[in-house]
Amino acid sequence: MQQWSSPSATPPQLRPCVATFGNFDGVHRGHRAILDELVRQGRERDLPAVAVTFDPHPVEVMHPERAPEIISPGPLRDELLAEAGVDGLCVLPFTMDFAQTSAVDYVVDTFVTGLQAAVLVVGADTRGFGAGYTGDVDLLRQLGAEHGFEVVVIEDQGETERWSSSAVRAHLSAGEVAAAAAILGRTHRVVGTVVHGFHRGRELGYPTANLGDDSLGLVPSDGVYAGWLTRLDLPIDAADRRLPVAISVGTNPTFDQQTRVVEAYVLDRTDLDLYDERVAVDFVDHVRPTLRFDSIDALLEAMAADVEQTRRVLGLPPAAPA
Repeated sequence: MQQWSSPSATPPQLRPCVATFGNFDGVHRGHRAILDELVRQGRERDLPAVAVTFDPHPVEVMHPERAPEIISPGPLRDELLAEAGVDGLCVLPFTMDFAQTSAVDYVVDTFVTGLQAAVLVVGADTRGFGAGYTGDVDLLRQLGAEHGFEVVVIEDQGETERWSSSAVRAHLSAGEVAAAAAILGRTHRVVGTVVHGFHRGRELGYPTANLGDDSLGLVPSDGVYAGWLTRLDLPIDAADRRLPVAISVGTNPTFDQQTRVVEAYVLDRTDLDLYDERVAVDFVDHVRPTLRFDSIDALLEAMAADVEQTRRVLGLPPAAPA
């Protein structure tokens, strides 16, 4: 997937095109419905599929006090868009000056002049773009009639609730990672580099891979989770690339730790050296909340129970007898 930052810099081979725009945070199933139609329209017309997004999130610039936590920051979002079949991604720098662009000028400059879009695919809830938050689907249709592009509108998507980035954030903040996954269409992922921690897990017989401060992805609320760890530096077919893990998120109150960390114990493995490796941690389901234990023995008993519950969640056989 090619990427650039100005409509005028669109690669010649990617225009004319079919296009869409949005924040695409999390690239959830609602986004995928739009992207699937985008790709379908492109194939039907033998045109490339191009997405336009913004960096940073517009709310972070316009109302920083209300800026949302980002589910899948730039590199993760871009990877998900590429997996959805998008051929090109225009990432527009969102500034206060850009925010003063009228909705008409934004659409004409970006999709008519820059991308030469033949079709614009958007969600039914597309509104509030351009200066004064005046842009909406009706304006897009009006401009499409004037400038010769078709507007395809995808209705809101959802089952028990509307699929939205806000809903995903709400579930993750409550530790409801399985509910978040139902909207995302995949397990929620945090990616980072494994760093040295306090080594308490190793001393207790449960060595953990601690994610460093460079990690990307919204971290769920404190607690213990069942999931998977993927070693991104290894070949896709490597035997130890994807491993079952019990994940702890929090400050470890038993040891009066202050720093919030994400650490993952690979089930039944004490032989792995993951330091400095880039890994992905996928959250499958919540096991229990973070608790403070009165003794190391009580902590060890709980950790053993966490591991067995993780096995059940992941559909793994019980541990072999010692």
